[in-house]
Amino acid sequence: MFERLIVAGFGGQGVVFLGRLLAQAMMDEGLHVSYFPSYGPEIRGGRAHCHVMIASGEILCPIVAQPDSLLMMSQPSWDFFEPLLKPDGLAVVNSSMVTWATKQRGQQIVSVPATDIASDLGDVRAANMAMLGAYTAARRLLPLDRLLAHLRTAFGEQKATLFDLNCAAVRRGVEAAAAQGLTP
Repeated sequence: MFERLIVAGFGGQGVVFLGRLLAQAMMDEGLHVSYFPSYGPEIRGGRAHCHVMIASGEILCPIVAQPDSLLMMSQPSWDFFEPLLKPDGLAVVNSSMVTWATKQRGQQIVSVPATDIASDLGDVRAANMAMLGAYTAARRLLPLDRLLAHLRTAFGEQKATLFDLNCAAVRRGVEAAAAQGLTP
């Protein structure tokens, strides 16, 4: 297994947390990972992205030059990173904010109204977890129950309310992927 992923959006959308959570979960599953975040000094509202690599063997460089997958939370992120996506790559896009995403070169696009899902759940900050749910369903990285166990560890016992909200967002993301023919 070797998966090269770029997660991108605006600062404040939880891009860095999503990447870190995924990297930690996959490392806990016994895989090799690298996680390389990048964000400007303004953070909230500026561009934020991270590179995540997941492999069954050694990873030699943490930079993703040609991603197998993209998780795009905003239109500017899609516009910037889409040309890098492998011809047969997967793009999970937040269709609440990415209004123009066309499939090219055999790519698979999964549209998830992540911001709308999170807003319906009561907190727009959970949009990143809807994206994570759709991505893990599309790539079949790990079963939903194990993903939720990693999420519980990330939030700890003190943040049970946040865990419940984010758990619901993950589940809705999985449902969005399933509605497009992708099952975990």
